[in-house]
Amino acid sequence: MTGWTDYALALGFFVASHFLPRIGGLRERLIKAVGRRIYFSAYGLLSLALLAWIIAAAAGAPYVEIWPQRPWARLLANLAMPVAVILATCGAGLAQPYTLGGRRTARFDPANPGFAAVSRHPVFLALALWATVHLLPNGDLAHVILFGSFVVMALAAIPAFDAKARGALGPEADSFFASTAILSLAPLLRGAWLRANGRALAIRTALALLLCLALLSLHTAVIGVSPFPA
Repeated sequence: MTGWTDYALALGFFVASHFLPRIGGLRERLIKAVGRRIYFSAYGLLSLALLAWIIAAAAGAPYVEIWPQRPWARLLANLAMPVAVILATCGAGLAQPYTLGGRRTARFDPANPGFAAVSRHPVFLALALWATVHLLPNGDLAHVILFGSFVVMALAAIPAFDAKARGALGPEADSFFASTAILSLAPLLRGAWLRANGRALAIRTALALLLCLALLSLHTAVIGVSPFPA
């Protein structure tokens, strides 16, 4: 199997795993058969395995340079990744069901939107930021396709999920969108919001920073490339 063949297979399986379950109500039938928790746990493990495969396959694909590596690009990634990890950490279990990482059983309260006031799609923004800052220092064709695809999919998912929310909420959609934002720092400057959410935000930010340190220390061993400028 050539490097390009392995890469194409990995990319194809990864994309198919995200779209095929939505065809013909397959996902809903599987959830009904095994339960929501088992389904999403198994799906999460499958997604991680396919992500590991596609990253390894991209590294093994023939090197076709589109732009050269620059030291500033790695530095930018190191500066931006804490923001991406904080967004992902704060998005896990978000109390709004119309986004990746949101609690499906949650009923959104516009009077108490929580972190959704900062972003109703923090995990999608985290994915887009992660992919963008990894795209810049990886200018070979395989990695441009890989990270460019993640940027496009993450950003395209935001209006798609917003449309789903608008259809599901009906008359309540206006209050939902008025109390949330794609990204806004304004809530961080409001005393009332900070009093209600500051402690949880501080804990998740601290966990995110610890996770960033772990990712930095393991990056060379796991990925095989140093995250620091040469």
